[in-house]
Amino acid sequence: MSGLVHIYTGDGNGKTTAAFGLALRAAGRGCEVRIVQFLKGSETGEALAIEHVPHVRIERLSRNFGFSFAMDERTREEVRSQHTRMLADAIDAAHSGAIDLLVLDEVISAYNLGLVDTSLLDGFVSVKPCPVELVLTGRDPAPIMVENAEYVSDIHAVKHPYEQGIAARKGVEF
Repeated sequence: MSGLVHIYTGDGNGKTTAAFGLALRAAGRGCEVRIVQFLKGSETGEALAIEHVPHVRIERLSRNFGFSFAMDERTREEVRSQHTRMLADAIDAAHSGAIDLLVLDEVISAYNLGLVDTSLLDGFVSVKPCPVELVLTGRDPAPIMVENAEYVSDIHAVKHPYEQGIAARKGVEF
């Protein structure tokens, strides 16, 4: 069976949630799942829960580096280096046959911000190992990503509590 490429994008809430749902479905069927979270260093509810699911391995930054717009050049380079290492490790696992599903959460945002090796990701998306199912999340995917995807889901925000001054709530938004 040939693995496909999924993209969850848009300005709406739920891209990571959709990717984690697919990861749970795959793990429930005995598939080996790797989730790599880009731009995220602090614990989130979904990551805390899925760490306990058999067949799932999750990776994220070594710590919370804050928002990209507030990073100095040294911090940006540290984040870029960690992201690129995590991506390269995941690609190696995909090529080795060790994983069935690879979720690259917020990789599209890291790509657009220059916080990951874009040529490495472009090459992988263009010529990924046939059996690996690949999920990319984040806003504004590059054309090369969309061209190589079989699924593109655009999650559109109609209304969000943040617009009403309601802060992110533990267990719901993080």
